[in-house]
Amino acid sequence: MDVILAARQLGKAIQQDERYLLLRAREQQNDNDQQLQKLIGDFNLKRIDLNNELNKEQKDQEAINRLNDEIKEIYGQVMSNENMANYNQVKNEIDSLMNFIMQILRGSVNGEDPDLIEEQANCTGSCSSCGGCH
Repeated sequence: MDVILAARQLGKAIQQDERYLLLRAREQQNDNDQQLQKLIGDFNLKRIDLNNELNKEQKDQEAINRLNDEIKEIYGQVMSNENMANYNQVKNEIDSLMNFIMQILRGSVNGEDPDLIEEQANCTGSCSSCGGCH
């Protein structure tokens, strides 16, 4: 079997997985949540304000501190939004799935038997921060 074809089939299988479908539904809920969208917009505007303040030649530390506090407050509101919390839960599940898939692929490239590769706890998916999968 052609490996690119197999990768495409894997992609299709992922898109049929219940976690993927739930993630798409949660994204739509976030998009439809006007309160959440307003908070995200406010957050982005405050970040722009902060960047502008930081790029000034004469920085106003009081304004920087105030903007940082406002950004933290808005971020907390975004993350405590029920729809965002539901999205993040499913996103973490998808990230774990993708990390395990990548672990299988990396192990296979390194000569391991794909059928024997077990999911490693705390695998971030980044080999640069890893002590090894064995």
